[in-house]
Amino acid sequence: MNRAPMTVRGAERLREELQHLKSVRRPNVIKAIAEARAHGDLRENAEYHAAREDQGFIEGRIAEIESKLANAQIIDVTQVNAGGRVVFGATVELLNVETEEEVRYQIVGEDEADIKEGLISITAPMARALIGKIEGDVVSVQTPGGRKDYEIVQVLYL
Repeated sequence: MNRAPMTVRGAERLREELQHLKSVRRPNVIKAIAEARAHGDLRENAEYHAAREDQGFIEGRIAEIESKLANAQIIDVTQVNAGGRVVFGATVELLNVETEEEVRYQIVGEDEADIKEGLISITAPMARALIGKIEGDVVSVQTPGGRKDYEIVQVLYL
C-alpha cells in the first residue's frame, strides 16, 4: 500500500482526535449503553439503539484514524532542504497576475485539506501546478472560473 504524505501538524490533529475518541467518547457511549440496558426491553429502546449506532461510528472512526496514521508518511517541512522549490508541506504566497490579489496556501495531505484555512491537498490542481516551481515562476491553473495565472512570490517551509 502506498504511504500517504501527511504534515506533522496533520498527524498531531489525528492523534488528538484518536485520544479524544478513546478516552472520552468511547467511555461515554459504553455508559449510555449500560444505562439504556437497565431500562429493560432492548427491542423497543430507542436510547439503546442510538447509543449502539454511536458506538459503531466511534469504533469505525478509531479504526480509520489508526489506519491513516499507520500508513502515513509524516513529513516535517521545517527539516526539508528543498532549495526554494515548492514541495509537499511548503507554504506558498501567490499573486494573481490578473487581479493583483495575493493568496497563501500550504500544500498538505488529502485528509488535512481545508481551503478556508489555506490548506490545499497535494492532489489539487493548484498544488500539482506548483510542485517543483520556484519563486518568480508563473503557473497557470485551470479553475472552475477559468484559467488563472499566478506568480510565486515566496516559498516558505514553516
